[in-house]
Amino acid sequence: MNRTRFRALAYWILAVLAVGGAAAVWRYRLAKSEGSFKYEIAPVERGRVVARVTATGTLSALVTVQVGSQVSGTIASLSADFNSKVRKGQVIALIDPRLFEAAVEQARANVVAAQGNLVKAQAQAADALRQLGRTRELADRKLVAQADLDTAQANADAAVASVTAAEGALAQAQAALSQAALSLAYTRIVSPTDGVVISRNVDVGQTVAASLQAPTLFVIAEDLAKMQVDTSVAEADVGRLTDGMPASFTVDAYPGQVFQGTVRQVRNAAQTVQNVVTYDAVIDVQNADLKLKPGMTATATFVYAQRDDVVRVPNSALRFRPPPGMPRPQEPNVGGLAPRGGAVADEGTPPATGDRPGGPGIAADAPGGLADAVRHTVWVLRNGQPQPVRIRTGISDGSFTELLEGELAPGDQAITDATGSGRSSGAPRGGPPRLF
Repeated sequence: MNRTRFRALAYWILAVLAVGGAAAVWRYRLAKSEGSFKYEIAPVERGRVVARVTATGTLSALVTVQVGSQVSGTIASLSADFNSKVRKGQVIALIDPRLFEAAVEQARANVVAAQGNLVKAQAQAADALRQLGRTRELADRKLVAQADLDTAQANADAAVASVTAAEGALAQAQAALSQAALSLAYTRIVSPTDGVVISRNVDVGQTVAASLQAPTLFVIAEDLAKMQVDTSVAEADVGRLTDGMPASFTVDAYPGQVFQGTVRQVRNAAQTVQNVVTYDAVIDVQNADLKLKPGMTATATFVYAQRDDVVRVPNSALRFRPPPGMPRPQEPNVGGLAPRGGAVADEGTPPATGDRPGGPGIAADAPGGLADAVRHTVWVLRNGQPQPVRIRTGISDGSFTELLEGELAPGDQAITDATGSGRSSGAPRGGPPRLF
Protein backbone atom coordinates (compact mmCIF):
# COMPACT_ATOMS: atom_id res chain seq x y z
CA MET A 1 0.00 0.00 0.00
CA ASN A 2 2.82 2.36 0.88
CA ARG A 3 4.51 1.45 -2.38
CA THR A 4 1.35 2.39 -4.33
CA ARG A 5 1.08 5.70 -2.57
CA PHE A 6 4.76 6.36 -3.22
CA ARG A 7 4.32 5.68 -6.91
CA ALA A 8 1.31 8.05 -7.11
CA LEU A 9 3.28 10.75 -5.33
CA ALA A 10 6.18 10.26 -7.75
CA TYR A 11 3.85 10.52 -10.74
CA TRP A 12 2.31 13.71 -9.33
CA ILE A 13 5.76 15.28 -8.82
CA LEU A 14 6.80 14.36 -12.37
CA ALA A 15 3.59 15.94 -13.77
CA VAL A 16 4.22 19.17 -11.84
CA LEU A 17 7.80 19.27 -13.09
CA ALA A 18 6.62 18.69 -16.68
CA VAL A 19 4.09 21.50 -16.48
CA GLY A 20 6.65 23.87 -14.93
CA GLY A 21 9.20 23.01 -17.59
CA ALA A 22 6.70 23.59 -20.36
CA ALA A 23 5.79 26.95 -18.83
CA ALA A 24 9.44 27.94 -18.58
CA VAL A 25 10.11 26.99 -22.20
CA TRP A 26 7.02 28.89 -23.31
CA ARG A 27 8.05 32.03 -21.40
CA TYR A 28 11.60 31.81 -22.78
CA ARG A 29 10.37 31.56 -26.35
CA LEU A 30 7.91 34.41 -25.82
CA ALA A 31 10.63 36.68 -24.39
CA LYS A 32 12.95 35.76 -27.22
CA SER A 33 10.28 36.47 -29.84
CA GLU A 34 9.47 39.83 -28.26
CA GLY A 35 13.08 40.87 -28.58
CA SER A 36 13.63 39.57 -32.12
CA PHE A 37 12.54 42.67 -34.00
CA LYS A 38 14.78 43.94 -36.77
CA TYR A 39 14.59 47.66 -37.56
CA GLU A 40 15.14 49.47 -40.79
CA ILE A 41 16.40 52.98 -40.16
CA ALA A 42 17.02 56.18 -42.07
CA PRO A 43 19.14 59.03 -40.75
CA VAL A 44 17.79 62.43 -39.82
CA GLU A 45 19.99 64.87 -41.70
CA ARG A 46 20.46 68.49 -42.61
CA GLY A 47 19.82 69.68 -46.16
CA ARG A 48 17.47 71.44 -48.53
CA VAL A 49 13.72 70.92 -48.78
CA VAL A 50 11.99 72.23 -51.88
CA ALA A 51 8.19 72.13 -52.05
CA ARG A 52 6.88 71.76 -55.57
CA VAL A 53 3.69 71.46 -57.56
CA THR A 54 3.89 69.41 -60.74
CA ALA A 55 1.51 69.40 -63.67
CA THR A 56 1.40 68.30 -67.28
CA GLY A 57 0.65 70.57 -70.20
CA THR A 58 0.98 71.14 -73.92
CA LEU A 59 3.25 73.52 -75.82
CA SER A 60 1.75 75.94 -78.32
CA ALA A 61 2.64 79.17 -80.11
CA LEU A 62 1.58 82.43 -78.51
CA VAL A 63 -0.61 83.25 -81.53
CA THR A 64 -1.98 80.51 -83.77
CA VAL A 65 -4.19 81.50 -86.72
CA GLN A 66 -6.50 79.14 -88.59
CA VAL A 67 -6.76 80.18 -92.23
CA GLY A 68 -10.01 79.19 -93.92
CA SER A 69 -12.01 79.84 -97.07
CA GLN A 70 -15.11 82.01 -97.32
CA VAL A 71 -16.12 80.62 -100.72
CA SER A 72 -16.63 77.11 -102.00
CA GLY A 73 -14.69 75.67 -104.90
CA THR A 74 -11.84 73.48 -106.06
CA ILE A 75 -8.26 74.14 -104.95
CA ALA A 76 -6.40 75.18 -108.10
CA SER A 77 -2.92 75.69 -106.63
CA LEU A 78 -1.02 75.82 -103.34
CA SER A 79 1.84 78.22 -102.64
CA ALA A 80 2.70 77.07 -99.09
CA ASP A 81 3.39 73.75 -97.42
CA PHE A 82 4.25 72.44 -93.98
CA ASN A 83 6.94 74.53 -92.23
CA SER A 84 6.79 77.21 -94.95
CA LYS A 85 7.57 80.73 -93.79
CA VAL A 86 4.91 83.14 -95.03
CA ARG A 87 4.44 86.89 -94.98
CA LYS A 88 1.30 88.85 -94.29
CA GLY A 89 -0.75 89.22 -97.50
CA GLN A 90 1.10 86.44 -99.34
CA VAL A 91 -1.07 84.20 -101.52
CA ILE A 92 -0.81 80.69 -100.11
CA ALA A 93 -3.63 78.99 -102.04
CA LEU A 94 -5.90 79.65 -105.01
CA ILE A 95 -9.44 78.39 -105.54
CA ASP A 96 -10.51 77.89 -109.19
CA PRO A 97 -11.74 81.42 -110.10
CA ARG A 98 -13.55 80.69 -113.39
CA LEU A 99 -17.05 80.43 -111.97
CA PHE A 100 -16.48 83.59 -109.94
CA GLU A 101 -15.09 85.46 -112.95
CA ALA A 102 -18.25 84.50 -114.89
CA ALA A 103 -20.38 85.76 -112.01
CA VAL A 104 -18.51 89.05 -112.12
CA GLU A 105 -19.14 89.40 -115.85
CA GLN A 106 -22.81 88.66 -115.38
CA ALA A 107 -23.08 91.21 -112.59
CA ARG A 108 -21.28 93.76 -114.71
CA ALA A 109 -23.79 93.16 -117.57
CA ASN A 110 -26.65 93.61 -115.15
CA VAL A 111 -25.19 96.97 -114.16
CA VAL A 112 -25.08 98.06 -117.79
CA ALA A 113 -28.69 96.98 -118.29
CA ALA A 114 -29.75 98.84 -115.15
CA GLN A 115 -27.99 101.95 -116.37
CA GLY A 116 -29.91 101.73 -119.69
CA ASN A 117 -33.21 101.32 -117.88
CA LEU A 118 -32.39 104.36 -115.80
CA VAL A 119 -31.71 106.47 -118.89
CA LYS A 120 -34.96 105.25 -120.47
CA ALA A 121 -36.92 106.08 -117.30
CA GLN A 122 -35.37 109.51 -117.16
CA ALA A 123 -36.37 110.20 -120.79
CA GLN A 124 -39.91 109.03 -120.17
CA ALA A 125 -40.11 111.19 -117.07
CA ALA A 126 -38.92 114.24 -119.01
CA ASP A 127 -41.55 113.65 -121.70
CA ALA A 128 -44.29 113.21 -119.07
CA LEU A 129 -43.30 116.45 -117.42
CA ARG A 130 -43.45 118.30 -120.79
CA GLN A 131 -46.90 116.84 -121.45
CA LEU A 132 -48.01 117.98 -118.02
CA GLY A 133 -46.81 121.52 -118.72
CA ARG A 134 -48.72 121.78 -121.99
CA THR A 135 -51.88 120.35 -120.49
CA ARG A 136 -51.68 122.79 -117.58
CA GLU A 137 -51.43 125.78 -120.03
CA LEU A 138 -54.47 124.54 -121.97
CA ALA A 139 -56.38 124.00 -118.78
CA ASP A 140 -55.65 127.56 -117.71
CA ARG A 141 -57.24 128.71 -120.98
CA LYS A 142 -60.21 126.40 -120.42
CA LEU A 143 -59.35 124.50 -123.61
CA VAL A 144 -59.13 121.03 -122.03
CA ALA A 145 -61.15 119.29 -119.39
CA GLN A 146 -59.93 118.97 -115.82
CA ALA A 147 -59.78 115.20 -116.26
CA ASP A 148 -57.12 115.56 -118.96
CA LEU A 149 -55.03 117.67 -116.56
CA ASP A 150 -55.35 115.06 -113.85
CA THR A 151 -54.28 112.31 -116.23
CA ALA A 152 -51.22 114.26 -117.30
CA GLN A 153 -50.28 114.85 -113.64
CA ALA A 154 -50.58 111.15 -112.86
CA ASN A 155 -48.44 110.20 -115.86
CA ALA A 156 -45.76 112.64 -114.79
CA ASP A 157 -45.72 111.33 -111.21
CA ALA A 158 -45.48 107.74 -112.46
CA ALA A 159 -42.60 108.65 -114.75
CA VAL A 160 -40.71 110.29 -111.89
CA ALA A 161 -41.30 107.18 -109.72
CA SER A 162 -39.99 105.01 -112.54
CA VAL A 163 -36.77 106.99 -112.48
CA THR A 164 -36.43 106.34 -108.74
CA ALA A 165 -37.07 102.61 -109.28
CA ALA A 166 -34.50 102.51 -112.09
CA GLU A 167 -31.94 104.16 -109.83
CA GLY A 168 -32.64 101.52 -107.15
CA ALA A 169 -32.25 98.72 -109.68
CA LEU A 170 -28.93 100.21 -110.76
CA ALA A 171 -27.76 100.35 -107.14
CA GLN A 172 -28.74 96.69 -106.66
CA ALA A 173 -26.85 95.68 -109.79
CA GLN A 174 -23.79 97.57 -108.62
CA ALA A 175 -24.00 95.88 -105.20
CA ALA A 176 -24.24 92.48 -106.88
CA LEU A 177 -21.19 93.36 -108.93
CA SER A 178 -19.28 94.32 -105.79
CA GLN A 179 -20.30 91.05 -104.12
CA ALA A 180 -19.22 89.02 -107.15
CA ALA A 181 -15.91 90.87 -107.27
CA LEU A 182 -15.39 90.24 -103.53
CA SER A 183 -16.15 86.52 -103.96
CA LEU A 184 -13.63 86.46 -106.80
CA ALA A 185 -11.05 88.08 -104.50
CA TYR A 186 -11.74 85.44 -101.84
CA THR A 187 -10.53 82.77 -104.24
CA ARG A 188 -7.04 84.03 -103.41
CA ILE A 189 -6.25 82.67 -99.93
CA VAL A 190 -3.71 85.01 -98.32
CA SER A 191 -1.78 84.75 -95.05
CA PRO A 192 -3.22 87.05 -92.37
CA THR A 193 0.09 87.30 -90.49
CA ASP A 194 3.80 86.63 -90.64
CA GLY A 195 4.64 83.17 -89.39
CA VAL A 196 5.24 79.51 -90.13
CA VAL A 197 2.73 77.04 -91.55
CA ILE A 198 2.39 74.22 -89.03
CA SER A 199 -0.56 72.46 -90.67
CA ARG A 200 -1.93 72.10 -94.22
CA ASN A 201 -5.27 70.36 -94.57
CA VAL A 202 -5.98 70.51 -98.34
CA ASP A 203 -4.41 69.36 -101.60
CA VAL A 204 -4.67 70.55 -105.19
CA GLY A 205 -7.93 69.37 -106.75
CA GLN A 206 -9.75 69.04 -103.43
CA THR A 207 -13.15 70.71 -103.20
CA VAL A 208 -13.85 72.86 -100.17
CA ALA A 209 -17.39 73.73 -99.09
CA ALA A 210 -17.98 76.93 -97.13
CA SER A 211 -21.78 76.84 -97.10
CA LEU A 212 -22.21 76.10 -93.38
CA GLN A 213 -18.76 76.57 -91.82
CA ALA A 214 -15.50 77.95 -93.14
CA PRO A 215 -13.12 75.02 -93.71
CA THR A 216 -9.63 75.29 -92.20
CA LEU A 217 -7.01 75.13 -94.93
CA PHE A 218 -3.87 76.12 -93.01
CA VAL A 219 -2.77 76.68 -89.42
CA ILE A 220 -0.11 79.36 -89.08
CA ALA A 221 1.96 80.02 -85.95
CA GLU A 222 2.88 83.67 -85.69
CA ASP A 223 6.25 83.30 -83.89
CA LEU A 224 7.75 80.01 -82.78
CA ALA A 225 10.56 81.83 -80.96
CA LYS A 226 8.05 82.64 -78.21
CA MET A 227 5.83 79.85 -76.98
CA GLN A 228 3.59 78.98 -74.06
CA VAL A 229 2.73 75.92 -72.02
CA ASP A 230 -0.90 75.40 -71.00
CA THR A 231 -0.76 73.23 -67.87
CA SER A 232 -3.57 71.54 -65.96
CA VAL A 233 -3.10 72.23 -62.24
CA ALA A 234 -5.25 70.42 -59.68
CA GLU A 235 -7.65 72.56 -57.68
CA ALA A 236 -5.90 71.52 -54.44
CA ASP A 237 -2.63 73.05 -55.69
CA VAL A 238 -3.78 76.05 -57.73
CA GLY A 239 -3.79 78.28 -54.64
CA ARG A 240 -0.01 77.93 -54.38
CA LEU A 241 0.61 79.45 -57.83
CA THR A 242 0.94 83.17 -58.50
CA ASP A 243 1.47 85.25 -61.62
CA GLY A 244 5.13 85.87 -62.33
CA MET A 245 6.54 82.92 -60.36
CA PRO A 246 9.29 80.91 -62.08
CA ALA A 247 8.57 77.50 -63.52
CA SER A 248 10.55 74.76 -65.20
CA PHE A 249 9.52 71.88 -67.41
CA THR A 250 10.86 68.96 -69.39
CA VAL A 251 9.77 67.33 -72.64
CA ASP A 252 10.27 63.78 -73.83
CA ALA A 253 12.12 64.95 -76.93
CA TYR A 254 15.08 66.20 -74.87
CA PRO A 255 15.59 63.90 -71.86
CA GLY A 256 17.57 65.50 -69.07
CA GLN A 257 17.21 69.06 -70.38
CA VAL A 258 15.23 71.47 -68.23
CA PHE A 259 13.57 74.49 -69.82
CA GLN A 260 12.79 77.62 -67.83
CA GLY A 261 9.71 79.81 -68.02
CA THR A 262 7.50 82.23 -66.12
CA VAL A 263 3.87 81.89 -65.12
CA ARG A 264 1.97 84.52 -67.10
CA GLN A 265 -1.45 83.88 -65.58
CA VAL A 266 -3.57 81.33 -63.78
CA ARG A 267 -6.87 81.33 -65.59
CA ASN A 268 -10.10 81.27 -63.62
CA ALA A 269 -11.97 78.99 -66.04
CA ALA A 270 -12.21 75.55 -64.46
CA GLN A 271 -11.95 72.38 -66.53
CA THR A 272 -13.74 69.29 -65.20
CA VAL A 273 -12.86 65.86 -66.57
CA GLN A 274 -14.28 62.78 -64.82
CA ASN A 275 -15.08 64.89 -61.73
CA VAL A 276 -11.47 66.14 -61.52
CA VAL A 277 -11.26 69.93 -61.51
CA THR A 278 -8.15 71.58 -62.95
CA TYR A 279 -7.11 75.10 -63.87
CA ASP A 280 -4.95 76.34 -66.74
CA ALA A 281 -1.66 77.88 -65.62
CA VAL A 282 0.01 79.50 -68.67
CA ILE A 283 3.82 79.52 -68.77
CA ASP A 284 5.70 81.85 -71.15
CA VAL A 285 8.79 80.23 -72.71
CA GLN A 286 11.59 81.59 -74.87
CA ASN A 287 12.35 79.28 -77.81
CA ALA A 288 15.11 81.11 -79.67
CA ASP A 289 16.77 77.87 -80.85
CA LEU A 290 13.39 76.48 -82.03
CA LYS A 291 13.90 73.21 -80.18
CA LEU A 292 10.39 73.23 -78.78
CA LYS A 293 7.58 72.42 -81.18
CA PRO A 294 3.84 72.97 -80.91
CA GLY A 295 1.95 70.05 -79.42
CA MET A 296 4.79 68.66 -77.28
CA THR A 297 3.78 67.32 -73.88
CA ALA A 298 5.54 69.12 -71.05
CA THR A 299 5.91 68.13 -67.40
CA ALA A 300 6.05 71.40 -65.48
CA THR A 301 7.32 72.06 -61.96
CA PHE A 302 6.40 75.09 -59.86
CA VAL A 303 8.55 75.78 -56.78
CA TYR A 304 6.45 77.64 -54.21
CA ALA A 305 8.56 77.17 -51.05
CA GLN A 306 12.20 76.32 -50.33
CA ARG A 307 14.21 75.82 -47.15
CA ASP A 308 18.00 75.62 -47.21
CA ASP A 309 20.16 73.96 -44.55
CA VAL A 310 17.32 72.71 -42.34
CA VAL A 311 16.89 69.50 -40.37
CA ARG A 312 14.81 67.15 -42.47
CA VAL A 313 13.09 63.89 -41.59
CA PRO A 314 12.51 61.06 -44.09
CA ASN A 315 8.85 60.75 -44.97
CA SER A 316 9.07 56.99 -44.56
CA ALA A 317 9.76 57.58 -40.85
CA LEU A 318 6.64 59.73 -40.58
CA ARG A 319 4.55 56.89 -42.03
CA PHE A 320 5.95 54.25 -39.65
CA ARG A 321 3.56 52.58 -37.17
CA PRO A 322 4.86 50.23 -34.45
CA PRO A 323 3.73 46.65 -35.15
CA PRO A 324 2.14 44.53 -32.42
CA GLY A 325 4.67 43.17 -30.00
CA MET A 326 7.30 45.85 -30.53
CA PRO A 327 8.63 47.24 -27.23
CA ARG A 328 6.82 50.48 -26.45
CA PRO A 329 8.13 52.59 -23.59
CA GLN A 330 5.82 55.17 -22.13
CA GLU A 331 5.53 57.95 -24.69
CA PRO A 332 6.43 61.32 -23.13
CA ASN A 333 5.45 64.71 -24.51
CA VAL A 334 8.91 65.27 -25.93
CA GLY A 335 9.77 68.75 -26.98
CA GLY A 336 6.94 70.37 -25.05
CA LEU A 337 4.64 70.45 -28.06
CA ALA A 338 1.35 71.53 -26.57
CA PRO A 339 -1.63 71.47 -28.91
CA ARG A 340 -2.13 74.75 -30.69
CA GLY A 341 -5.66 76.09 -30.50
CA GLY A 342 -6.93 72.70 -29.44
CA ALA A 343 -6.53 71.32 -32.98
CA VAL A 344 -4.06 68.50 -33.38
CA ALA A 345 -3.46 66.94 -36.77
CA ASP A 346 -3.63 63.20 -37.15
CA GLU A 347 -0.39 61.92 -35.60
CA GLY A 348 1.91 60.15 -37.95
CA THR A 349 0.06 61.19 -41.08
CA PRO A 350 2.75 62.19 -43.56
CA PRO A 351 2.43 65.34 -45.59
CA ALA A 352 0.87 65.00 -49.01
CA THR A 353 3.47 63.83 -51.48
CA GLY A 354 1.86 64.10 -54.84
CA ASP A 355 -0.74 61.34 -54.62
CA ARG A 356 -3.33 63.66 -56.11
CA PRO A 357 -3.10 65.03 -59.67
CA GLY A 358 -1.01 68.13 -60.03
CA GLY A 359 2.00 67.19 -57.93
CA PRO A 360 3.27 67.01 -54.31
CA GLY A 361 1.49 68.81 -51.57
CA ILE A 362 2.81 70.02 -48.21
CA ALA A 363 2.02 70.25 -44.55
CA ALA A 364 3.55 73.52 -43.37
CA ASP A 365 2.80 76.79 -41.69
CA ALA A 366 5.47 78.56 -43.73
CA PRO A 367 4.94 80.91 -46.69
CA GLY A 368 3.26 78.93 -49.43
CA GLY A 369 2.29 76.17 -47.00
CA LEU A 370 -0.72 75.18 -44.98
CA ALA A 371 -2.00 77.39 -42.20
CA ASP A 372 -0.89 75.03 -39.40
CA ALA A 373 2.06 72.70 -39.11
CA VAL A 374 1.40 68.97 -38.69
CA ARG A 375 2.35 66.98 -35.60
CA HIS A 376 3.82 63.51 -35.81
CA THR A 377 5.32 60.83 -33.59
CA VAL A 378 8.62 59.57 -34.95
CA TRP A 379 10.29 56.45 -33.56
CA VAL A 380 14.09 56.56 -33.25
CA LEU A 381 16.67 54.02 -32.09
CA ARG A 382 18.52 55.22 -29.01
CA ASN A 383 20.87 52.83 -27.21
CA GLY A 384 19.41 50.05 -29.33
CA GLN A 385 15.87 50.68 -28.09
CA PRO A 386 13.00 52.34 -29.99
CA GLN A 387 11.93 55.66 -28.49
CA PRO A 388 9.00 57.86 -29.59
CA VAL A 389 9.64 61.54 -30.29
CA ARG A 390 6.90 64.10 -30.86
CA ILE A 391 7.71 66.62 -33.62
CA ARG A 392 6.10 69.35 -35.67
CA THR A 393 6.87 69.41 -39.40
CA GLY A 394 6.92 72.02 -42.16
CA ILE A 395 7.12 71.77 -45.91
CA SER A 396 7.74 68.51 -47.75
CA ASP A 397 9.31 67.65 -51.09
CA GLY A 398 7.83 64.16 -51.20
CA SER A 399 10.89 62.43 -49.77
CA PHE A 400 11.89 64.62 -46.84
CA THR A 401 9.96 66.93 -44.54
CA GLU A 402 11.26 70.00 -42.73
CA LEU A 403 11.52 69.70 -38.95
CA LEU A 404 10.12 72.73 -37.13
CA GLU A 405 10.08 71.54 -33.51
CA GLY A 406 11.08 68.39 -31.68
CA GLU A 407 14.06 66.68 -30.05
CA LEU A 408 15.60 65.35 -33.22
CA ALA A 409 19.06 66.17 -34.46
CA PRO A 410 21.13 65.30 -37.53
CA GLY A 411 22.46 61.79 -37.11
CA ASP A 412 19.47 60.38 -35.23
CA GLN A 413 18.35 57.04 -36.61
CA ALA A 414 14.65 57.19 -37.45
CA ILE A 415 12.84 53.86 -37.73
CA THR A 416 11.16 53.30 -41.08
CA ASP A 417 10.17 49.64 -40.67
CA ALA A 418 10.24 46.86 -38.06
CA THR A 419 10.07 43.16 -38.81
CA GLY A 420 9.83 40.26 -36.39
CA SER A 421 7.51 37.56 -35.09
CA GLY A 422 6.26 39.58 -32.13
CA ARG A 423 3.51 38.36 -29.85
CA SER A 424 0.61 36.91 -31.70
CA SER A 425 -2.70 38.53 -31.03
CA GLY A 426 -4.12 35.06 -30.26
CA ALA A 427 -1.41 34.03 -27.74
CA PRO A 428 -2.60 33.62 -24.14
CA ARG A 429 -1.39 36.17 -21.61
CA GLY A 430 -0.54 35.84 -17.92
CA GLY A 431 0.34 32.09 -17.76
CA PRO A 432 1.51 28.99 -19.57
CA PRO A 433 -0.48 27.41 -22.38
CA ARG A 434 -3.14 24.92 -21.46
CA LEU A 435 -2.04 21.31 -21.74
CA PHE A 436 -5.53 19.80 -21.64
